[in-house]
Amino acid sequence: MTATSDRASGLNSRRLHHLLTAFCAQVGLDPDGAELIKFTNNAVFRLRHAPVVVRIAGSTAARARVGTVVKIAHWLAERDFPAVRLAEGCDQPLRADGQLATVWEYVPEAAPRPTGTDLAALLELLHALPDPPPDIPPWRPLTEIRQRLAEPEDLSPDDHAFLLYESDQIEQRLAALDYTLAPGVIHGDAFLGNVIAGPGGPVLCDFDSTTIGPREWDLTPIAVGRLRMDYPDDEHESFAKRYGFDVTGWDGFPVLRRLRELKLVTSVLPILRSNPSLRPQWEHRMRTFRAGDMTARWQPYRRGGA
Repeated sequence: MTATSDRASGLNSRRLHHLLTAFCAQVGLDPDGAELIKFTNNAVFRLRHAPVVVRIAGSTAARARVGTVVKIAHWLAERDFPAVRLAEGCDQPLRADGQLATVWEYVPEAAPRPTGTDLAALLELLHALPDPPPDIPPWRPLTEIRQRLAEPEDLSPDDHAFLLYESDQIEQRLAALDYTLAPGVIHGDAFLGNVIAGPGGPVLCDFDSTTIGPREWDLTPIAVGRLRMDYPDDEHESFAKRYGFDVTGWDGFPVLRRLRELKLVTSVLPILRSNPSLRPQWEHRMRTFRAGDMTARWQPYRRGGA
């Protein structure tokens, strides 16, 4: 028997294309030939007949964040921050059949690829922006994780219980941390996969996890990427040099590393059955995370996942 929920299940290829058609009809776009470029937390389609990307929220947790994502996107656009832009001419988010989607201007990728220095420069700008929207939520990372654990697909009861226990343990350790940097707006998922090398320079994308919280958290993903992910290059050193703070030297980093790895394990739980291509890598992550193996390397999920 497995711990499952039907609340976010069913977002398979046929269902996603049905939703895409419904969303596109609302804004006068043609979905024919659309390419699914990512399906982890969100299903992301690039349209063939317009320079547009459609993001369909893939879980209850993702749907809960869409309103904040729209507010953040407007705030960044008003300040001319280098980020992806919502498509103009329609009220967002879009709603269809109980699901939510956002529509974005497509940013074509150009050379050279983004670097750790690029990401650090973008975070410096983000962290320095004044007057964020007053209703940006506070950083509560375990809330999102528990939402995912409330609607897993094909997760064994034993693994489910372990992940709930681990969430409780990390939450207790987080409460005891003494942060060094001043808190404020954070991206929340600041790794190089969320930087696009646009024609006009690097731009930041994916604001699903943007909150008010500790800046140390924004410095953690690229550090964990060096330690855990099987990336071809190590971008952390240049990142830390540009930002001016190496989070790995801070005594709270082991707690944030464990939290980041827990997020990387739980991120796809609501769609494990819907997107079976994720399963082999997820099983590897889960097995090594549970064993406390700090040296095992993880691969990115297919279709651009973290």
